Amino acid sequence: MRGLVSMRNRFILAVVVAGFAGALAGPAYGSQLIARNAANVKLEVNAQGVALITFRDHGRRLLHLIARGAVNARTRPPRPNVPQVKFRLDYSGGRLFYGHGVWRHFRNSCLPYDGPQLDWLVTACKAPDGSYWALQSWQTPLPGLGFKPWLFKQKEWWLHLSHWSGAPAELDVYQDWVYSHHIEEVFGQFTYRGVGVRGFGTTHFGAPTDNYGRLLYLDTHNSPYGKGWRREEAFVTSGPPGIFCFGFFRRNPFVNGHPHPPGTPHKRRGPAHGDQYRITAVGPGVTPDIAWHGLGLHRYDPNNANDVAMEQSMNAKLDEIRGGWRKCHQH
Repeated sequence: MRGLVSMRNRFILAVVVAGFAGALAGPAYGSQLIARNAANVKLEVNAQGVALITFRDHGRRLLHLIARGAVNARTRPPRPNVPQVKFRLDYSGGRLFYGHGVWRHFRNSCLPYDGPQLDWLVTACKAPDGSYWALQSWQTPLPGLGFKPWLFKQKEWWLHLSHWSGAPAELDVYQDWVYSHHIEEVFGQFTYRGVGVRGFGTTHFGAPTDNYGRLLYLDTHNSPYGKGWRREEAFVTSGPPGIFCFGFFRRNPFVNGHPHPPGTPHKRRGPAHGDQYRITAVGPGVTPDIAWHGLGLHRYDPNNANDVAMEQSMNAKLDEIRGGWRKCHQH
């Protein structure tokens, strides 16, 4: 009877944990998504390189998550049959991995964090082997085109776990004007260890279809959408350079798969020119998320020598990044 009870408990545990993991299922994200609306978050790492993350799921249920088995990222291979690195996760506190709740006697060996500055940081530490672990939280699923969230899931703060050694990915962003200099543009490249971050394909609406593609989330501040920060768009990088370019045009919320609330008028929105911009890039593999912040540009003045010089310089930079890649060729 004791054996039957043990087997039954393990079955129930597996169902519960599988259900929680299923709630997090969806497109793969770097700096692995582990929870939504987490509160009272605590990070510990032992001498064996295993992490324990303790948190309250949606501020209620207390969970002890064991994470192991991944560090850094793979650069894009020639073929998509090589999987990107990802954590193995045990939401039962170790009972699935080890047969008992190791969280009860977990020995934390993590040292104070002295790594690179990270945006959206909740907590981080330095493991005994010199690698870094971090937890970042931000509103990843906000709707685009400046709409305020109208669904609960759009308001969620996603908790991302990362583990890396050496330098994280680099996000280089530049600004200029395009199309007769009437439209502001942000462009640049996203690289990891000198190699462009890109996937093997996207959906019809531009979402990555594999674990190598990464989304960049663009927010605008004090724009025609309203006061404060609003999500403008999310997009992927492409080509060997890991290049991206985005012009602040007026956009139709009824095309290209943009979610929009009921009652949205059938008219274009924007352009979302703001006094500030920020881009958050989901890190490749299990490396941390990287962010850029910049001020908005003024209206281009063809009689201003500084504007003309800046535009010429940025056109040259864009061509340098492209390196012959077919996209982002507009000046």
